[in-house]
Amino acid sequence: MGWHQELLIGFDLETTGTDPRAARIVTGAVIEVRAGEPMGRREWLADPGVEIPADAVAVHGISNERAAAEGRPADEVAGAIADVLVSYWKTGVPVVAYNAAFDLTLLSAELRRHGLPSLSDRLGGALPAPVVDPYTIDRRVDRYRRGKRNLEAVCAEYGIVLDAAHNAAADALAAARLASAIAARHPKIAAMAPADLHRSQIEWYAEWAEDFQNFLRRKGEPDAVIDGTWPLRELADEKV
Repeated sequence: MGWHQELLIGFDLETTGTDPRAARIVTGAVIEVRAGEPMGRREWLADPGVEIPADAVAVHGISNERAAAEGRPADEVAGAIADVLVSYWKTGVPVVAYNAAFDLTLLSAELRRHGLPSLSDRLGGALPAPVVDPYTIDRRVDRYRRGKRNLEAVCAEYGIVLDAAHNAAADALAAARLASAIAARHPKIAAMAPADLHRSQIEWYAEWAEDFQNFLRRKGEPDAVIDGTWPLRELADEKV
């Protein structure tokens, strides 16, 4: 039985913006999934401590009023999510996040912002692993497929039902199911041990970033820079 049929932990954040180093957590979800079926879930609503821009509200539907009235303090939410994820990593269970570099970098920035132990600190100095990122894997195994690569589009490609896009719980569940579906279609992925798959994704993401950066520079953006670090980008002090 491959890793894709064992326990997977779907993870997703909905946030105040698109810069993972500056945006804040609004909602978060961690879903236990086995063989595509949800086994348990944890969900959080945070008061981010800053105004949620209208364009972000339009995406995830959480208003400033609701976040302020019902949300837990941002530091409590960030710490709780980190504790839950770390508990799975310590036992070797893969955490699945679509475009993991965004969610894990944002969570790490929140931990630093509130003076809380980092993910690495909580793991005794180790880096967060194993992580499974369907976004990174799909681009590798089907690199020439045309069309968008957002969660909705890739779920459609693999026949995964996404009930409510940009709902953290729905996205987390879809990410886990998508990881299993990609592995089922591509036996070489299914055959990899989670630790080996994690290391391969580091290489695949860096190669994609270099290729995309070169493409942009050829197309007239000579100063384009694409960060190839995965699954956790370096936190620049001025962004936190």
